[in-house]
Amino acid sequence: MRFYVTYKYKLKYKNLYYYYMLTFPKKAKINETPNSTFWFDADGILISISKKAPQPTLEESKLLLEELKKSIDDKKTCMLINVTHISETSREIRDYAVEKFSKFVKAIARVSNSAVGKMLANLFFTIKTQPYPTKMFNNEKGDKNWLQQFL
Repeated sequence: MRFYVTYKYKLKYKNLYYYYMLTFPKKAKINETPNSTFWFDADGILISISKKAPQPTLEESKLLLEELKKSIDDKKTCMLINVTHISETSREIRDYAVEKFSKFVKAIARVSNSAVGKMLANLFFTIKTQPYPTKMFNNEKGDKNWLQQFL
């Protein structure tokens, strides 16, 4: 039996407040960055939920990716990313992220509840061929099932 905890988050962006209700496995170590909240589920899949945040600079992106890499312990992992609130990124950041992700990502499943999130994620993942499998889903059940083959 799994036990879950629900947290309420408040994020200020452009003088507006956004509220999130997120549910995590009770024993999960929750990691917070300006752009996302992430943790590992019981299967070892990294779950990441994007936040409404301004576009990061290249230097900020480098720091965020280093923090992510440290939390993974330099091993390859599968990622499930909710890209509903993903922010636009520059080509320079996309190229850097693809290069770094290839060192610690087995596969990425993306899910979005918004057309803009889907569009930005598709732009990020289709402009340049990814060295790992990626796929967009409409719900988390389908994407977790797809990721199981890469564990």
